[in-house]
Amino acid sequence: MKAPIAVILLLAAAAHAQSVPQPIPPPLTISTIYINGNILTGAHLRPDDPSPTPARVSAIAIGGSGAITAVGEDSAVLFRKTANTKIIDLHGAFVMPGFIDAHTHIAGAGQQKLTIDLDGTKSLTDMQQRIRDYAAKQQPGAWLQGGGWDQTKWPTKTLPTRQDIDAVTAGHPAVLERTDGHILVANSAALAAAHITRDTPDPAGGKIDRDAKGDPTGIVREGPATSLLFNIVPPPTPEQRRKALLLAINDALANGVTSVEDLSSWDDYFVLQDLRSKNQLHLRISEWLAYDTPLDTLFERRTPGVPGYTDPFLHTGMLKGYMDGSLGSRTAALAAPYSDDSKNSGIPRYDQDKLNAMAIERAEAGFQLGFHAIGDRANHMALEAFQLAINARSQQQKEATARAEANLGTRLMPKSDDPRFRIEHSQVLLPADFDTYSKLGIIASMQPSHLLTDMNWAGDRLGPDRAKYSYAWRSFLDHNVVLAFGTDYPVESINPFRGLYAAITRQNEAGTRTYEPQEKLTFNEALYAYTQGSAFADFREKEKGRLEPGFLADFIVLDRDITTATPQQLLHTRVLQTIVNGETVYTAPK
Repeated sequence: MKAPIAVILLLAAAAHAQSVPQPIPPPLTISTIYINGNILTGAHLRPDDPSPTPARVSAIAIGGSGAITAVGEDSAVLFRKTANTKIIDLHGAFVMPGFIDAHTHIAGAGQQKLTIDLDGTKSLTDMQQRIRDYAAKQQPGAWLQGGGWDQTKWPTKTLPTRQDIDAVTAGHPAVLERTDGHILVANSAALAAAHITRDTPDPAGGKIDRDAKGDPTGIVREGPATSLLFNIVPPPTPEQRRKALLLAINDALANGVTSVEDLSSWDDYFVLQDLRSKNQLHLRISEWLAYDTPLDTLFERRTPGVPGYTDPFLHTGMLKGYMDGSLGSRTAALAAPYSDDSKNSGIPRYDQDKLNAMAIERAEAGFQLGFHAIGDRANHMALEAFQLAINARSQQQKEATARAEANLGTRLMPKSDDPRFRIEHSQVLLPADFDTYSKLGIIASMQPSHLLTDMNWAGDRLGPDRAKYSYAWRSFLDHNVVLAFGTDYPVESINPFRGLYAAITRQNEAGTRTYEPQEKLTFNEALYAYTQGSAFADFREKEKGRLEPGFLADFIVLDRDITTATPQQLLHTRVLQTIVNGETVYTAPK
């Protein structure tokens, strides 16, 4: 049988095309090639990866778009250079993917640097002197703000009072946050301005401490109560916000952090958008939205297509809600009273039924949910809400698929459901809830450097039985739960090497105290959580956290190979350069 004429013509055309020289596609634009490096790409870091050795190369090529185009040995990568390619010799320096901090408050960190920075105060007297020095430079009547104090680091370990602050504020109203942001101390002038008296009731989810006579002590606990004061404090100007954000951003870059997942205010987001529009934003930011915000407003603020869409530097991400407070403030919600405060079980921030209803509504609207939960009761509340939200979202998708099938008269594949709900901190768990995390696919977004401070008193707060299930990084991995690491900056320094140290040693920085050592991680596990785990938590694991073709060129040059450093050497690591989008955005001073 003869072939049809059309087939013969197609075959002839194909043969002719093969015989005619085809144009060579233009080479990829290679802007920069780094050579002679000790480059850890991030491949084979996964805790379940069968390869025992993480991948290393000596060269990396960056395209004009700021993405990686090639990695490998020097000769293979240099083969791709063009006439305009810049060649940079690393002289054997150690290079790795930039750190991704999964939990920050960069606006608050910057504002703390601009106001009364009480971080590191060693006593009440030290705190008072810093306040006095600052107050002396302010105009009459100006509000004094600041934060960073932590009474657990003082010899007396006693909370400050309004009278302590009155003595050094010269009549200025003053509001000063504890380092964790869950309690503050206000002086008498600030309490009077907020109309907080002995007759003011505690708002639901908050508490106003009172002395033996029933008068406010100045300590105010948790958002529903602290907002009574913050609502009357004059807000920063746009220029002050810009200055604060740049201070915090530059701090992150100097510490080798190239991306953050952040909760700052919506007014701060406007400033970030302005920086981005002017190409002045060099830190990648996924900005969270407040869970309590009305749904219509959340729709307006959501970056189009999240989580599928990405602006390479700035987008909105998950919804952040608060289940409780902190262990240091004894406001974390526990299932049983504190071991060192038998009449106190902490402060839950939500009624469970209301929490569940809101979670279902927001999950069905397609939002990623993330709940701050410190105590075991708070974590259990979050898991209950997540279970119902996941069930509702799954049912919604089944119904949508069924409707589509009916309308189109064809079989459709169900849309994959990967909500990646998160619990921020995940510090204390009921033993059975590790399995619930795993079953629901909840990400444990944790801050290992918290343990460096908390181990001094966490055992007293929790008692020996509960302590076994606290800061439980190993238990999470053993239950196949994804870990995403960060710092909660400015609660802790944004320095990621402290977090790595804490994760692999569970010791204080002096190496003299150890907390529940069975929960230690290997170095590779900790580094994965601080890079690829954090990228996964923000739906960005295909573009950040590794140095491979197609990934963003975000990496850091260090003064040592941290994979072979001792724990103490790890603590003293210096960042020599930070490169974001292929551009050097930080160079260490000589």
